[in-house]
Amino acid sequence: MNAPADGEVAAVTSEQRPRRRWRRRGYLVTMGTVLALAGGLGLTVLGLGSADQAVASFDAASWVWSRAKGEVARVNGVTAKVDTRVDVPQARGHQVQIVQNDRFVILRDVNTGAVGSMDLTTLEKFWDDSTSSGIGVRIALHEDSVFVIDTVQGRVQQLEPKNLAPIGPALQFPPGIAGGVFDGKGKLWIASPSEGTVTSIVPAAKSSQGPDQSGPRKERTEAVAPASHDLVLSTLDDGVAVLNRTTNGLSTIRDGKPLPKPVTLPLAGPGVLAPHTEGKQVPVTVPGDRHVYVVGDDKLRGDFAVPGDGEELQPAVAWEGYFYVADADGSVHVFDSAGARQKDIRFADPGGPLELEVREGYLFINAPGSQAARVVDNQHTVRTVDKYADDVLGGDPPETPPQAPPPPPKPKKPVVTKPGAPRNVRASAGNAEARVTWQAARDNGASIFKYVVVGSGRTFEVGADQRALTIPGLVNGQTYTFTVSAVNKKGAGPARTSNAVKPTSEVPDPPAAVTAEAKPDGSVVVNWPAANGQGLEIKRYTVTAISEGGSAPIGDTTEPTLTIKSGQLEYGKQYAFSVVSVNERGAGSKASPVSGSVVPFTAPGKPEGVDAATVGDQAGSISVAWQPSVDNGRTITKYVVTAGGKSTDVTAGTATTLTGFESGVNVAVEVRAVNEAGESEPGTATARTVASPKVTVTGVNATFNAATVAFTVDQGGGTASCSVAATGGATAKGSCSSLKLTGLKPSTSYTFTVTATNAAGTVQAKSAKSTANLFGKATCNNGENGDTATYCNEDRAGRNGNEIFSVTKQDNDKQVGWAKPGTRLQAYCKKAGEDVDSYIYNSHKKSTWWIRVNYEGKNYIPWAWLNLDGGDDLNDLPNC
Repeated sequence: MNAPADGEVAAVTSEQRPRRRWRRRGYLVTMGTVLALAGGLGLTVLGLGSADQAVASFDAASWVWSRAKGEVARVNGVTAKVDTRVDVPQARGHQVQIVQNDRFVILRDVNTGAVGSMDLTTLEKFWDDSTSSGIGVRIALHEDSVFVIDTVQGRVQQLEPKNLAPIGPALQFPPGIAGGVFDGKGKLWIASPSEGTVTSIVPAAKSSQGPDQSGPRKERTEAVAPASHDLVLSTLDDGVAVLNRTTNGLSTIRDGKPLPKPVTLPLAGPGVLAPHTEGKQVPVTVPGDRHVYVVGDDKLRGDFAVPGDGEELQPAVAWEGYFYVADADGSVHVFDSAGARQKDIRFADPGGPLELEVREGYLFINAPGSQAARVVDNQHTVRTVDKYADDVLGGDPPETPPQAPPPPPKPKKPVVTKPGAPRNVRASAGNAEARVTWQAARDNGASIFKYVVVGSGRTFEVGADQRALTIPGLVNGQTYTFTVSAVNKKGAGPARTSNAVKPTSEVPDPPAAVTAEAKPDGSVVVNWPAANGQGLEIKRYTVTAISEGGSAPIGDTTEPTLTIKSGQLEYGKQYAFSVVSVNERGAGSKASPVSGSVVPFTAPGKPEGVDAATVGDQAGSISVAWQPSVDNGRTITKYVVTAGGKSTDVTAGTATTLTGFESGVNVAVEVRAVNEAGESEPGTATARTVASPKVTVTGVNATFNAATVAFTVDQGGGTASCSVAATGGATAKGSCSSLKLTGLKPSTSYTFTVTATNAAGTVQAKSAKSTANLFGKATCNNGENGDTATYCNEDRAGRNGNEIFSVTKQDNDKQVGWAKPGTRLQAYCKKAGEDVDSYIYNSHKKSTWWIRVNYEGKNYIPWAWLNLDGGDDLNDLPNC
């Protein structure tokens, strides 16, 4: 199933934040042509006419999020078009989780923790509840069953979807659980890495009187790994697949069937699974190795490499025999069932990670940071969706915030080596047991997927996200030491040895309670009352941080308080803490009760990619754009843009236009992001306001009746409009490099004035030039026979062609000469006079106009006998 080295890749053609927290009541919609809430999320539904009684989905559809607009839109899978858009202004720029079915849509704002529900069949507005903000809480929905899973605290609560009221008591698991996804039969699956188990949950039964208030129940629990192994799961149509990331074993649990032996996979790093897998084949993705392994019927069926660089692959999604793997560059790599590479699906500017979900016979691919989405049918035909389409019923959509500049290029990938030694390896004794803890080793360029603990004649494997192990079966009074080493795809790093401990029954009590507080400087302060040493002195405390899917020691202290420094915990992620007390003999207590959850935060990251530019059509203005800052655990409420001693607050989008500066000056700009912790470091840029243009005439090329004026224009950073005027009234406008004036008169001195105008002003430049002389040819052509055949040969007695007079009539006394046919004469001007007919000798040309020419001075020849250059146009000459 290995993919070809050079598979064909072809793109599919397509194509901030208010400070006020959401209120406790009022969530989505009321009926009407345009529906809006007065409170709650402040949503406006676009796309619902007055005849609509609901927006229940009769075609396959999926609701998708657009972060920049702050909208959730329903994409119809059949038409690949948006038919309903809901404005969620309070969540603009936030990360939003969406779970849905044909009746309900549940949203959770990760940045604020707000949760709300919309009943698509009635369009009622509902009460909304608030969870803790940050990563660590998830929502699950199946038919009429909604669950909130607090992975950090290990609490699973069923809710009534209509009003989000709790149904029965919460189910309690050990802290640091993972999963929380429904399988195809409506069972919710939870993994408990600290116990090495997975559990299915059956929602509370429903009746005509409503749900059973006794609540949900645990139906089946299976041990799939030793304790303290890292577990991830993917629900199936009839069960769950569980990957033990510590041993690379994949276990598949199906409804009504016994647990089979796990399939051990040759993974070169930590594997990941999609939250849900359609069909019988489960793809396991190793982002660090850019490789996918496919398991089916409890066997490894094949594998394939994913092209490209970087370790930011998302889990492969199985769909109708194909596998879709989203990459950080906005592409989705596609492979058939044999691992052969198909055409990539590309997003030009995804604005962040893509979201893939299989729903009702379609694969929906959403780019939350852009206006694009894709729909893939069961024949793997890809269609493009414009999420911002304004052709839905109900009114104009909200304006799109200005686009930020593209992100800077990623740094080069570091050299990968074996991991370093674990830090702070400590052991504490218990009654016939010991607890070993350590802090993370340096991964040296490749993710650590397990730690190996050796001691008491045994070897243990521990998940990379656990970093603690209780070793039972020891002998009280005997001395033990333990070594710990980290393992990545390059192998095991150096080991580090713990302190020596002697198990004893004289163990202290744990602290009775633990509290935690996140500080604006990024630190977290954990406090607890001093533990009871049962007659022995407490020498230290070990604090463990618990997060989604894992728990790991974070520090030791001799006092009943620990300040965890900024950067040790991930901003925006939920953590809770437990504490173990250690006495003077090295004996440790059981773990304390778990603290409440906190989300570490600090001031936002510095805005990157700040770009300032001249606004060409507005005097004294510059435009500024930047990449969104990392919020570092708290919602960014605004950006402060400072320039020229003035500050502007930007609350929507990542771009603005600053005005009020002088023309043609450099303006230095600073952009700072602001959240609850304060302002970020500034991102800087400089731009110049548009200056008045400068014009230089570089030449004039004149003919007898036209002139082309060449010039250069420094447009001052703006866009100039240009024109040229000649004395006497001729004008031209258009190009700012060359303009042609027509209708000029020959042998005439003109002053040409070039005018350039932009937003900052108007300037002119002049140049003088005379037009060229106009000539005509004396024309008399002999006839074919008789006297006509020689008529034009000479000046003969009587009337003849090409005679020249001092007056404008054929007066013999005023004749000054005769021009031989073909003689070129300079023409000065025209004057009316005696009517002259050239007969057959000049194509019957007949006129009363006479032309003053340069012949023995300035004298006249009938126009009938003089054919002017350039088309013989009398209008080329002025009147005499």
